[in-house]
Amino acid sequence: MTDEEFDLLDELYFVQHFDYLKETMGWEDEQLLSVLDSLYKKAFIKCLKGPDDEIFDLDSIKDEGKGMFFLATKKGLMAHNGRL
Repeated sequence: MTDEEFDLLDELYFVQHFDYLKETMGWEDEQLLSVLDSLYKKAFIKCLKGPDDEIFDLDSIKDEGKGMFFLATKKGLMAHNGRL
């Protein structure tokens, strides 16, 4: 796990919107979308249309991520805590 992925997972213990993550992390859109996409491909996060509406057939976070919510998965939390 990269330092960026680790830092972003810190913010995803609870459901967070892209805009919140952008403001909190202070990253440009491209960087944030890239790290979110990497975490998604590792199954460390899930993507949601709304706080309770998970997306299961997502093609690319880079194309659709700016309007989404994100949450760490159990696998992501375990990796973040050094148990994977």
